Amino acid sequence: MATRKRSVPYRPADYLGTPEDIGEYLTAALEDGDERVLLMALRNVAAARGGMTKLARETGLSRESLYRALSDTGNPRLSSLVMVLDALGLKLSIRPKDAA
Repeated sequence: MATRKRSVPYRPADYLGTPEDIGEYLTAALEDGDERVLLMALRNVAAARGGMTKLARETGLSRESLYRALSDTGNPRLSSLVMVLDALGLKLSIRPKDAA
């Protein structure tokens, strides 16, 4: 009888070990253009950095408000987004579009 191989679920959080990895991951999510992709990526980063409880403690926001803001239907305030990014060791910046 042939041996069956089992697949392991892919968890992005397992591959987000450095601030550089996280920055590139979130940049790619933002470039997708779908805000749900960015919110999911932020949830994955939160999981990689210790979870929502730790993020809530570091931002001063409640876990519930973080779950709501980063849900598929979330619409976080800019101030909340900046606090989350700061707690993750990141900052928001604006740069010109690349010349096409």
